[in-house]
Amino acid sequence: MSGRGLFITLEGGEGSGKTTIIEQMAHMLEQQGVPYVVTREPGGIDIAEKIRGIILNPDHIAMDGRTEALLYAAARRQHLVEKVEPALMQGMVVLCDRFIDSSLAYQGHARGLGIQEVLGINNFATNGRFPDHTFYMDIEPEVGLARIAAGQGREINRLDLESVQFHHKVREGYLIVAGMYPERITTIDASRSQEEVAGEINSCLSALLKDFLI
Repeated sequence: MSGRGLFITLEGGEGSGKTTIIEQMAHMLEQQGVPYVVTREPGGIDIAEKIRGIILNPDHIAMDGRTEALLYAAARRQHLVEKVEPALMQGMVVLCDRFIDSSLAYQGHARGLGIQEVLGINNFATNGRFPDHTFYMDIEPEVGLARIAAGQGREINRLDLESVQFHHKVREGYLIVAGMYPERITTIDASRSQEEVAGEINSCLSALLKDFLI
């Protein structure tokens, strides 16, 4: 096995099924005996989880867009140095629910702060660290939000309370970012069944692991 780990992230709008797919990916790694860690953003470690509570609290509707972007970047920095990088240095596969692309899509594009501006903030926070590979779960916002409303997602947070137009801007932002990094980001049609989505991602993951396990 290589001495350096593999950093894989999942991205997507609300209700796109990232959490379920990460669980299935983790199961696949476990079956193959590959050391891994599952984490999320914002969060993953104590300090970042506290920042998550501030960002996603439905009571904090007055939060300014730049404040939001800076809080995400701060949580990302702490998470990276405290959890992600140590795991990678141990040669593990890191499966992370969201990373820098979320900030580019949500704050950069949907909030109108500018993708390049938010990229600059995050390059400072991460010292230019990007995932090795990213799966973007693409889904119509109405479908994703309906899944959450039907109890197929998770707890309602502040971002779920945004307008459908906002979530369309998020999707638009993700598609722009996917176009910026075509070699790193694989776009997955997340409107299909969990079995179909998992099958495609597991095939891609197997290909990534071939190089990793050499």
